[in-house]
Amino acid sequence: MKTLKILFFLFLIVSCNKKNDHSYTFYYWKTKLSLDQKEKKVLQKATVPYLYTRFFDVDKVEGKFQPIAVITKSKSFQTDKQIVPTVFITNRTLLNISQDEIKFLAQKINQLIQKKATEYHLNINNEIQIDCDWTAGTRDDYFTFLKELKKISGKQITCTLRLHQVKDKAKTGIPPVEKVYLMCYSTSSPLENADINSILDVNTLKSYLSNIEDYPIKKIAVALPIYSWGIVTNHLGKHKLINALSKEDLNNPNFQKISENKIEIEKDGFYFGNYLNKGFKIKIEEISDEQLQTVVNFLEKKIPQFDIIYYQLDSKFVVNQNFNF
Repeated sequence: MKTLKILFFLFLIVSCNKKNDHSYTFYYWKTKLSLDQKEKKVLQKATVPYLYTRFFDVDKVEGKFQPIAVITKSKSFQTDKQIVPTVFITNRTLLNISQDEIKFLAQKINQLIQKKATEYHLNINNEIQIDCDWTAGTRDDYFTFLKELKKISGKQITCTLRLHQVKDKAKTGIPPVEKVYLMCYSTSSPLENADINSILDVNTLKSYLSNIEDYPIKKIAVALPIYSWGIVTNHLGKHKLINALSKEDLNNPNFQKISENKIEIEKDGFYFGNYLNKGFKIKIEEISDEQLQTVVNFLEKKIPQFDIIYYQLDSKFVVNQNFNF
């Protein structure tokens, strides 16, 4: 009997300390819906039955609303995941917008989503996600738009939530949705001279989300970064981004290493599809498992339960990546 009690006690300890991995899936943010074998394999293992797929962007061009880079689809594309249509709207689209224009915008966005879903025979679910970096000046019109889109589409409308929109919620307001997707990346601008990682600086994130447990919307999914890039700095101190570079790309006889993630170019030439001059510097920013684990541990103390959406599904970023946090 004593042995059974000890075993039961040990079982309780192990159960309490057992790490509960979060269910996860991905954002798909390319303009053509197509999966290579690596991406298919990774997506099949994802434990959330959805793929959050960017359908198009919306911007205001010469005073008119325009869909930008509308998604196309490869004939070979196939997945068992349900597609969640995701639309990015620029903040300037909402500046000085009228009530009639809000209704018009909601109608056109819903129509284009339905058109593409039908045209490409996509198995979409009952959700539309809107991604917008709204501000205090556009919040009322944006929130009206979300309500209008819900009414027109009959779908569940969700939206992304940036870090500053959490910290400054008194100014930026609380969107009229039941679920938000917390974007735990882009903690600073990559085009500023700074030593910190602009994709994800954990201390900056913790500062912005110090009171996330008080956020009124309780259904929260967490978007985590798995992408990387190189920041090129020229002789004048101006910057440009080259997507999907990693530290391995810095192994070049024409590069002089400055540090583990930074080099100086010693010979003019074409590198990564760009002509770069001698003296230009490249800084690599990528995300480690340790950074992701630290963020997850921090959020677990503040959000009772959450799924993870990794940005983004691309063979450049998903190979040898750990998704079980």
